Amino acid sequence: MTKTNRKTILQKAVHQWKTNPLFSTGMVLILMIILQTIALGFDFDSFGAWFSYWSRNWINILRNNSMVGIVALGMAFVIISGGIDLAVGSTLVAVGAALMFFINGYPDGLLTSAGITGVPAFAIGIVVCLVMGALLGGVSGTLIARQKLPAFIATLGMMKICRSVTQQMMQTNAVKVPTEFLAIANTKIGGQVILPIIYWAVIAVVLHIISQKTPFGRQVYAIGSNERTARLSGINVEKVKTLVYVLSGLLVSVSSIIQVARIGSMDYANAGSGYEMDAIAAVVVGGVSMSGGKGSIVGTVLGMLIIAVMNNLLNLMGVPPFLREAFKGFIVIVAVLLQKKESNS
Repeated sequence: MTKTNRKTILQKAVHQWKTNPLFSTGMVLILMIILQTIALGFDFDSFGAWFSYWSRNWINILRNNSMVGIVALGMAFVIISGGIDLAVGSTLVAVGAALMFFINGYPDGLLTSAGITGVPAFAIGIVVCLVMGALLGGVSGTLIARQKLPAFIATLGMMKICRSVTQQMMQTNAVKVPTEFLAIANTKIGGQVILPIIYWAVIAVVLHIISQKTPFGRQVYAIGSNERTARLSGINVEKVKTLVYVLSGLLVSVSSIIQVARIGSMDYANAGSGYEMDAIAAVVVGGVSMSGGKGSIVGTVLGMLIIAVMNNLLNLMGVPPFLREAFKGFIVIVAVLLQKKESNS
């Protein structure tokens, strides 16, 4: 390869880095994976033993981040539309509490006392959970789209309301998640617990198609790019913005179902705490513009993987948990600064 060719390739790579968020995000992820692989070490008897350890580590990373990854997919739609959703963590708690209330295995449980148990009870609980999440998201969307409240204020209020009301209502209620319900998240496939990962992947594919191939997806981008222009072009801005928050609440419900099924309980004080920040971090690192109108579901998934691998890498290096959050904050700040520099260029 000649010097001229190498220079051309380098110039193309630099251009891609500056103009293509997926390229830059993918390159960062590759670098993080290389660093993580080095941190895992190579002191094994055989390649098979090393690969088995490396694979298990990756499965753990993906499984542990699948729930916030699903929440981040909804957050991507919200931010692309020009909004923000701070209520996702508290919505997860409220919906999870409702789910556990309905499937409560104790004799005095709502459905158990009526003689409804097993799969019928689980189906009712899941449907209620999904509807509740969509309704809570719809409340936020209505306040923002039709009552013209700032998204930050509306979702901050919903965040406080959902968690505090849930804690008050559930502090005296004893609930038990039936063992059979745990199969939703803990059934092994190929000897590994990977169902949460599969749910995340399937939802990501569906939402990617929706964002790129449907009128709704194009309208979300149009509103985020220029709401006034979108309105003049005939888009029902209020309806689309409300539906974006409904979608976010629906995805939070899915994440809540998975969490209850994984661990069989819900910590009403701490469950979902920080999910909003983790989701926003994944979305921004993945190339979604905080000003709206730009970004992708693929980039969001890559951004979530970067955050997940970074947390795992810092854990392997023995970095204290509190400092890991500092690293995450640093990455978010850098990502936003790069977006600003790109928009000004």
